[in-house]
Amino acid sequence: MRAHQLLARLISEVDQRIDRVRYSPDRLTRGRKRVRIDPYLGFGTSDRVWVSGRVVAQGPIRPAEDTDSRWRNLLHMYRRMRSGKIPRARLRATLGRVATELTADDEGYYATWLAHDEPSYEHALWHDVELELLAPLRRGHDPVRATGKVLIPPHSASFGVISDIDDTVIQTDATSLVRMARTVLLGNARTRLPFAGVAAFYRALQRGATGDAGNPLFYVSSSPWNLFDLLVEFFELEGIPLGPLLLRDWGVSRDELFPKRHGPHKLEAIERIMATYPRLPFVLVGDSGQEDPEVYSDVVHRHGDRILAVYIRNLTGLVRASAVHALSREVVSAGSSLVLADDTLAAARHAAEHGWLAPTALAVIGEACREDESGEAGSPVAEEGRQREDTPTMVIAVQRQD
Repeated sequence: MRAHQLLARLISEVDQRIDRVRYSPDRLTRGRKRVRIDPYLGFGTSDRVWVSGRVVAQGPIRPAEDTDSRWRNLLHMYRRMRSGKIPRARLRATLGRVATELTADDEGYYATWLAHDEPSYEHALWHDVELELLAPLRRGHDPVRATGKVLIPPHSASFGVISDIDDTVIQTDATSLVRMARTVLLGNARTRLPFAGVAAFYRALQRGATGDAGNPLFYVSSSPWNLFDLLVEFFELEGIPLGPLLLRDWGVSRDELFPKRHGPHKLEAIERIMATYPRLPFVLVGDSGQEDPEVYSDVVHRHGDRILAVYIRNLTGLVRASAVHALSREVVSAGSSLVLADDTLAAARHAAEHGWLAPTALAVIGEACREDESGEAGSPVAEEGRQREDTPTMVIAVQRQD
């Protein structure tokens, strides 16, 4: 066993011992800490669903307001990252007529497949999962319950979308640690900005060529689960279609001192999605800022016949040209399509040309791009765009052989 693994195991053991005392059933039943269930957005089929969430000892963080100061935003972020975990909590999950008991891990997270008898309604994307805490319980208090949501794609779905979040949907500037930290720590769901036209483009992808296909969207990110509520609030405020968010735990595990790198986490999550829907083709959306080209290259290598197209937002110019070209070679070999572009509209044009969007969608997306860009005037991203306004949009379109 390596030294860093031994250190990780030691820290994990100490952390677990402290938590067993701090969040013991006896202390929780006598103390003032409020226990809640935070269900995450799940997904599945007419036979089984993937449910996940966390049991924590903390009151809810209220939604963001336009008047929130940077100090208040920082305080809320601190509360998110320091939310008290309830180790080994026991829950009951009920979907349809099937109830299943499950146990959270030492960090309070639960995640498992649940068999069920809930029908997959033709025009319903989301289904309720009722959750109830079985232990620990506080004496004299109301039961702890929550309602989770799981996505079951309707039969009308013609493809799925797997998208990154940071610097693909939401402007994060992950290539600069200082700017990213300032944006994440001092901002909130109302101060964060989407890329121009993203909301309209993703709505059009969800609706598909018929306008009511109900194509499922999945968001795979290396952001911590602690930001789940902020991201969901951001999506709802911006009108971006919700889908299951597959984030990750940033805590120390028994085998790793630091959370796993972006690539392995994303690849594992994408493989779970694609295995769940073996007959559904997918569109992959990401950016050139971190490891999306490498991850998507691996995905195309494994599932090339199921990848309709890969859309990469160009954030780095030619800095990561080798990674993008490696991805393009995989895409070419699979007979699929790759679009590397500076804006959302280039990807939307490609999708429209291949009949994946409704005929009227492209005009709507174009208008949304113009409105969003005018609203961002004076922002750092808009300023960068003006500096690059003479640079043509970079597009690599390898035509898929249907």
